[in-house]
Amino acid sequence: MKRAIIIDDEPLARMIILEYLQDYPQIEVVQECNDGFEGIKAIQQHRPDLVFLDIQMPKINGFEMLELVDQPPSIIFTTAFDSYAIKAFDAHAIDYLLKPFSKERFDKALQRWIEQPATPEKIQGTSALLETASQLPNQQDRLVVKTGNNIRIIPTHEVLYLEADDDYVKIHTHAGVFLKSQTMQHFENVLDSQQFVRIHRSYIVQVQQITRIDPYQKDTYTAILKSGAKIPVSRTGYGKLKIVLGI
Repeated sequence: MKRAIIIDDEPLARMIILEYLQDYPQIEVVQECNDGFEGIKAIQQHRPDLVFLDIQMPKINGFEMLELVDQPPSIIFTTAFDSYAIKAFDAHAIDYLLKPFSKERFDKALQRWIEQPATPEKIQGTSALLETASQLPNQQDRLVVKTGNNIRIIPTHEVLYLEADDDYVKIHTHAGVFLKSQTMQHFENVLDSQQFVRIHRSYIVQVQQITRIDPYQKDTYTAILKSGAKIPVSRTGYGKLKIVLGI
C-alpha cells in the first residue's frame, strides 16, 4: 500500500483528487491538509510516498513549504494558471496538474508516477525547480525558515545580513538568528542586488544597515552596521558596494 497526502486549501480540489483516487486502491490518503504548515507536519509524521501539492496557498505557498522538507517525497503539483510556474515545471520535467484538470489528465500523471515513483532524475529536477521558483518575482520579498517545529516568515527588509555556516546560511535579524539550508550563491541570486550585496565570500549585507566602512588591512575593509556588528569586506566586495552606493 502506497501512502499519499493532499495539501490544498480548497476543499473542492481535495475532494476531486480523492474521487479520482478511488480507481487506485493501492494508494491510501493518510491525511488532507489545508495549508503548508499542516503539510510539513504531515510529511514528517507519515513519510508519504506521494504528495499532491497546491502552489497558491495562504501563509506559505507550495514552493516555500517544499524548501523546508528535508527529504521530499514524490510530488505532483496542482495549480491554477501561473505562467511563471508552468514554465518552471516544463523546464524541469516536473509532474503538475493545471486546475481544473480532467480524470484523463490525472490518470496520466499518476501512471507516470506509478511507473517511475522516485528516480534520481526526478529528485534532481525537483531541486532545480525550487531553485528556479525561488527567483520568481513573487518569491523575493520574504524568506521562510523552520525553527524546530515552528515556521517563521521573515520579510527581507528585516534581514540585517547573512553569514555562511558550513552547509547552512545564518540569517541575522533583530529578532534573532535563523538557519536556512541553502548556499550563499542561492541568496546572492535571489535577493535584490540593489539592497543586498555580497561583500565577502561568507557575508551578504543589507546595504541600508551599513553606517560606515573602515579600512582594515591592505585592500580590505570592515563594514560597521547599525546593530554594531562588524563585517569583513573583501576587495571584490568593496567594489560591489561602491557601485551600489554610487561612490
